[in-house]
Amino acid sequence: MSWYEESVIYQIYPLGFCGAPKKNNGKLVSRIRKVVDWIPYYKELGIDVILFNPIFESELHGYDTMEYKKVDVRLGSNKDFQYVSEELHNNGIRVMIDGVFNHVGRGFFAFQDVLKNRENSRYKDWFYMKFEEDSPYKDGFGYVGWEGHYDLVKLNLENEEVVEYLFSAIRQWVEEFDIDGLRIDVAYCISKSFLRRLRAFTTSLKQDFILTGEVLFGDYNIFVNDQMLQSCTNYECYKGIHSSLNDLNLFEINYSLNRQFSKRQNGIYQSLSLLNFVDNHDVSRIASILNDKEELPLAYTLLFTMPGVPCIYYGSEWAEKGDKKDGDYKLRPKLKAPVKNEHFLLNKLLISIYKQEKALQYGGYETVSITNKQLVFKREYKKETVIVLLNAENKRKSVSLGEIKGQATNLLTKQPAVLESEIVMEPYDVMLFKLSACKMK
Repeated sequence: MSWYEESVIYQIYPLGFCGAPKKNNGKLVSRIRKVVDWIPYYKELGIDVILFNPIFESELHGYDTMEYKKVDVRLGSNKDFQYVSEELHNNGIRVMIDGVFNHVGRGFFAFQDVLKNRENSRYKDWFYMKFEEDSPYKDGFGYVGWEGHYDLVKLNLENEEVVEYLFSAIRQWVEEFDIDGLRIDVAYCISKSFLRRLRAFTTSLKQDFILTGEVLFGDYNIFVNDQMLQSCTNYECYKGIHSSLNDLNLFEINYSLNRQFSKRQNGIYQSLSLLNFVDNHDVSRIASILNDKEELPLAYTLLFTMPGVPCIYYGSEWAEKGDKKDGDYKLRPKLKAPVKNEHFLLNKLLISIYKQEKALQYGGYETVSITNKQLVFKREYKKETVIVLLNAENKRKSVSLGEIKGQATNLLTKQPAVLESEIVMEPYDVMLFKLSACKMK
């Protein structure tokens, strides 16, 4: 077990959250200190970790890195972020930052040297150069960009100088900011040999250091194992949550959760702690993508009751909107003050339940009953059992509890309850019960 497995993570896109200019104008403004003002809110909500998307010097969005060892001037100085990290740690909140190692921006010093000196540059082998071709920027030579984006120049992570440079930056981040982990951007693009070296190096800096990676598809076991990452993004279930609700087909998310975590069905990720989310900085927010906003409580409930580590994208806990079709900047807004509406209150309650129930942190997943619009599942750990009920229908419904009967506690109301073979749920209702004197035939 690690601190990560019992955490609730809060993801911030700092350039947006702090209201930084879209383009780096070179002016130093200490905007990142705004995070400190929000610490009382994070503590009230129940956050254990702040995950910062890119904070280092770039020209535009943070993923076009120009300097790995210097905080973006639009956010402030290194001392500003050091202060933020210290204040978070002093309040019991850990710090993770984005590790963008697959590519750099064209303004990165080594690529600038290649632009100037071409084949004679000592840094030419830091990249995948094609001197016989030409780039869309008419540089007089070609190179590999990330997935065809030539503003993002792919690094050669097999080059020892590149590895040493990146590792020296990571060492500085640990020593200067005392970070507790990294989110590895586009981890699915990064060589496995580099990930192995990264795991060994970061563990040598901090024994409990965590690496979680951005993985979109395929077998997560390829990247998450004893030699590479400790966790990765669960995009399969991210898609399953909103798709199941929009299509009124809860079989989809139930299938994925069984496939991944069911002991009975030999779930393929039973030993992994994947990073769960309903939205992030790259996709439409849950409040915008759901066809029926009455289903928001169901999405939130799934986030905090399915196996894995829950991650909230800033503002989504109060149903902040943002549609991908309107551009990335609409997904990454400046926020003036937190909103404490009914969605915030539900998320706060679900977080408190998640943190007190080991069955929700470590239990497997088993279906109790399933229809297109209703889902009941259980999470069991040692002698503790939590039952989760969802009704995605717009009318009252009698829902089967299978063979579960006995005394229980309603975790949402803290009231005792007696469970029979069926229970009536209100429209768009969610229920959580912890079994005590449970009888199962």
